[in-house]
Amino acid sequence: MKMIHKSYFFLLLFTLISLSSHAQGKKLVVDKIIATIGSEFVLYSDVQELFEYAKQQQPNYEQALQCQIIDQLISSKLLLNQARLDSIEVSEIEVEGEIERRMEYILSQMNGSVEFFEEYYGKTPLEYREELRTPLREELTIQRIQGQLINEVQITPKEVVEFYNSIPKDSLPFLNAEVELAEIVYKPQVSEEENAKSLKQIEEIKQRILDGEDFAELASIYSDDPGSGQKGGDLDWQKRGTFVPEFEAEAYNLEKGELSDIVETQFGFHLIQLIDRRGNSIHTRHILVKPNIFTADLEKAKSELDSIKYSIENDSLPFGYAVKRYSDKDQFSYNNAGRMRNPKTGDTFFETSELPHQIYFAIESLEVGDVSDPIEFEERGDKLYRLVQVQSKTRPHQASITEDYDKIQNFAKESKKNEYFNEWMDEKLKATYIKINGDFKACPNLVKFDKNIAAN
Repeated sequence: MKMIHKSYFFLLLFTLISLSSHAQGKKLVVDKIIATIGSEFVLYSDVQELFEYAKQQQPNYEQALQCQIIDQLISSKLLLNQARLDSIEVSEIEVEGEIERRMEYILSQMNGSVEFFEEYYGKTPLEYREELRTPLREELTIQRIQGQLINEVQITPKEVVEFYNSIPKDSLPFLNAEVELAEIVYKPQVSEEENAKSLKQIEEIKQRILDGEDFAELASIYSDDPGSGQKGGDLDWQKRGTFVPEFEAEAYNLEKGELSDIVETQFGFHLIQLIDRRGNSIHTRHILVKPNIFTADLEKAKSELDSIKYSIENDSLPFGYAVKRYSDKDQFSYNNAGRMRNPKTGDTFFETSELPHQIYFAIESLEVGDVSDPIEFEERGDKLYRLVQVQSKTRPHQASITEDYDKIQNFAKESKKNEYFNEWMDEKLKATYIKINGDFKACPNLVKFDKNIAAN
């Protein structure tokens, strides 16, 4: 059942489509103004660019698509006009940051090849950056005024109940079984002897490089990073924020061709060489020597988790305190009181069918508040263990205000945002001068913008 129509998000979708179309290169068309919205204009070329892009997706609805595109363009210009009246602006830093982010993404899809970029777009990255500036500024401005509008919307418990009661009982959604889970993730520790052995090995590799041996060849032989090791340690072009902090701090301080000191991270010991740098993106290669975890280390970790579980079950150790004391700090759950986040929805609820099978079978017979036995899993090639606590549990059921209040609250708030946005748009339509070229009077959806169309 659809309880919400998120129409106030269509403008963001539109601006993204607009940039996608813009990226394909402008077509030469005879231009003219087809709509005036306050101090803003919709040009025929804008409509045609979007139309060419959109009709590839829906070739059988050309007239309807063109009318819908004009509708969306006018709505976006209405928002932009109001943002200017309200003196809502975005800074050059914000625009430049968004340009940088998009350019980095595009180049990353092309393995950093400027030559491929120029062949594909028919222009240099610098020329393309300048073309992005105006549409991106408008997109960010529209996002800002939208955000200011809908962030004003709050909802009371009374409104949540009224929203729930307004839904016909036979239209309430049927929800699958769900659980909320918290975890303690425990990382087995490397022995001091193995750590020293790995450090000695990478020191020897570094000396061999300094003595003239080839970095890429040594990486292919000795690196414990299977992905880059096969490519001579090459990590390709990556933007700032991709690597763990210790690695990144060293990599961004290197000069082109320079070899780093030995860097220790959660993955082991690294040697890094900077191949090239472009703005906030770097092209590096590395050699990783990873200390081995042996069966004895795994058994020790599992035994320690058994002891933690025993303390929790006997009320001598609160679960939340155990998270802060023992759980891996690199996990999202560490800063969320141990609560696990569903990657599909972004919230803390999991349908049982969404759980990894190891977790599902471990918690299937547990009651709320119970803690599982240690569960082994792999992450980035490492073996870890977790304890999982069941924090809430529901059976398949029809949505209920008592069992599903948080979900219904979210539905109610989204519905209220939608209504508020639509009412705001209606008010601005009445207060803003809008004139549409009569060539498009065949579009029935445009009557709301220009009442004169109906009379022409």
